[in-house]
Amino acid sequence: MVVLNKIYTRTGDAGETALGDGSRRVKHDLRVEAYGTVDETNATLGMARLHAQGDLDESLARIQNDLFDLGADLCRPDMAKDAEAEYPPLRMVDAQVDRLEQEIDAMNKDLEPLRSFILPGGSALAAHLHLTRTVSRRAERLAVELSAQEDVNPAAIKYLNRLSDWCFVAARAANENGQADVLWVPGANR
Repeated sequence: MVVLNKIYTRTGDAGETALGDGSRRVKHDLRVEAYGTVDETNATLGMARLHAQGDLDESLARIQNDLFDLGADLCRPDMAKDAEAEYPPLRMVDAQVDRLEQEIDAMNKDLEPLRSFILPGGSALAAHLHLTRTVSRRAERLAVELSAQEDVNPAAIKYLNRLSDWCFVAARAANENGQADVLWVPGANR
């Protein structure tokens, strides 16, 4: 259980922050950038939820919770030391990726195949989901870059990759199952 009695601690005033294992890193460290961008992804989903209802809103709530799990995973370096930790570190698991894939398949079955790229937009919900898609892609790029330098849970990277796909399909579903998608017209303004 997390207890936050005091929001400011002053421990980051010199430009450093603590990771999940207690070690300290500069705030522009790649690991901090990666989990910070996961947090940004979560915030964009919060904006999308202002326009979502029913099953889609429930899915978005689950994904927001997953993104906190993902941030906890990324802020904990050195997976080899997980067994030595006082408390078992929270790590993403393939079942979370599998759930996204199942939801993508369920949403996609009602969509017409694309014959063009689509522009981000349409309904307010779709526009917010497209924003989330792009921010999650940035989080994925940062996590992949981090994985070239340090230990990163492969399920975390897979989740971010699948999340951007989920957001794309959900945006199409939010646009009247693709009927209100805004299609790209190559060279339309020449």
